[in-house]
Amino acid sequence: MLQSLSIRNVVLIDSLDAGFERGLCALTGETGAGKSILLGALGLAVGERAERGLVRAGTDEASATAEFDLAPGHPAWAVLEEAGLVIEPGEALILRRRLSEDGRSRAHINDQAASIGLLRSLGDVLVEVHGQHDGRGLLDPKTHRAQLDSYGGNAPLREACRKAWATVATARASLAELVRAHTASTEEQEFLRHALAEIDKMQPRAGEEDALAEERHFLMGAERALGDLQEAQDALAGDGGGLEARLNIAVRGLERVRDQIGSGGGEAGTALDRASAAIERALIEFSEAGDALTDAARAFELEPGRLENVEERLFALRALSRKHDVAVEELPALQIRFAEQLDAIENAGERIAEAEKSVQAAEALYRDAAGALTRSRDNAAQKLATAVAGELPPLKMDKAQFRVALVTDAERGGPDGCDSVRFEVSTNPGAPFGALDKIASGGELSRFGLALKVALAGDDDGRILVFDEVDQGVGGAVADAVGRRLKRLAKTGQTLVVTHSPQVAALADHHWKIIKEDDGKGGVRTVLLQLDGDARREEIARMLSGAEVTDAARAQADQLMAVEAQAGQT
Repeated sequence: MLQSLSIRNVVLIDSLDAGFERGLCALTGETGAGKSILLGALGLAVGERAERGLVRAGTDEASATAEFDLAPGHPAWAVLEEAGLVIEPGEALILRRRLSEDGRSRAHINDQAASIGLLRSLGDVLVEVHGQHDGRGLLDPKTHRAQLDSYGGNAPLREACRKAWATVATARASLAELVRAHTASTEEQEFLRHALAEIDKMQPRAGEEDALAEERHFLMGAERALGDLQEAQDALAGDGGGLEARLNIAVRGLERVRDQIGSGGGEAGTALDRASAAIERALIEFSEAGDALTDAARAFELEPGRLENVEERLFALRALSRKHDVAVEELPALQIRFAEQLDAIENAGERIAEAEKSVQAAEALYRDAAGALTRSRDNAAQKLATAVAGELPPLKMDKAQFRVALVTDAERGGPDGCDSVRFEVSTNPGAPFGALDKIASGGELSRFGLALKVALAGDDDGRILVFDEVDQGVGGAVADAVGRRLKRLAKTGQTLVVTHSPQVAALADHHWKIIKEDDGKGGVRTVLLQLDGDARREEIARMLSGAEVTDAARAQADQLMAVEAQAGQT
């Protein structure tokens, strides 16, 4: 519900803060007091088009702030989530709009900057206005199909239709691609064959460029490496037989010494043993070093011309990648893609025939789903027309007719079926039917909106209902009928009504009066007063009597309030 509305510098209103309640809220006051300004400020807060004339004379900026208390499942939360705005659970929704005197607007949602478009999207699910200045809700033809579907319980049929349409769209897209491939030019086919032949000849492999580059680097250094290895081998060999021969001579010398001193020798014998063991280890390590050098040299004995072959393939791969403007690593994937494209062109005829069958099958399923939805809508349209017709006579619109114009065009199908829906009225016998906002007057618009909302009473979408002078031009029993229907609509939510009818005001759960008073600066300002008890009685008496409130009017007001209070309890 709308919890509060704060207005600053909007036309006659310099500063106004109003709190609202659930149920039926009546706004009364003299003509010109500012009731329309109040609704205009609410419209400003929920993203309606704003004119610079709304800015109070002598000020730089007008602003309107509306605070809403919404249930967890309210559609407004989904709008906010889609827009990426985060509102903490349980937090009120606060919409603020500022309008400068040059016509520029700024919007905030819970102190977060937002677009006017987002504000309006929220307004579409928050507030529904009925009246001569209506721009939203049931009187907007764009909403009529959804309203009819909700009334007829068509959600399952509509979902089935959307799924069938998605299948049709997918099948048609596949067919279109195959046809495009089939109609490809001879030049394109020749290009694909030539390009694919080039790539097939190369047979590029994933990771091959890095491997070839590494091998090339190795091969380029291999010749120098062989020279260095030969120097190492020569150093081990040395002059005069090399290190190994000298170590063997030393071993034989130690053996002779051991033979001369025998197994004893004390410290000298121990030293000889250590020397012999060390030389033997040196001989082993020397032998292993020589073997290792030999193995290393053997590893560098390369295939003749290997470097040239590696460079040739590496450079060829890189040239091919440049030609097709892809990385070398992407050549295998390009090969697959070219092959698929060429295959699609060469074998398109057979595939097109299969795709056409798929499209035909999908379209048949869609026609069945759309047809079922159309039949349900037609049935709902007749029921709704009957329900609205039953509501019109009590609202002094017994000469008016209402119908749901349902037009089915199979050639213009879409995810929501093949139907266009528009609510139309004829206000006088013999008069043509037309759009609500084109045929009906301001008061009639409000009453048509009321009749529609009553007929759609089961469609509780959580929006605040606003009726602007729904009782225009009626009184007595008709005004009472209007009030009772407003009361019914407000039972589970919140309904705001701008009214001149004492019968409607008496039925309200809450009552506010809008007055103009001297602002003390030679001008006037608009003030909103919440009425209760005697103050409310006096206002209803004023509405009954006119300029001068009489005792008879007060007595009639008492009677009316007592009757309406009794009715409200039942």
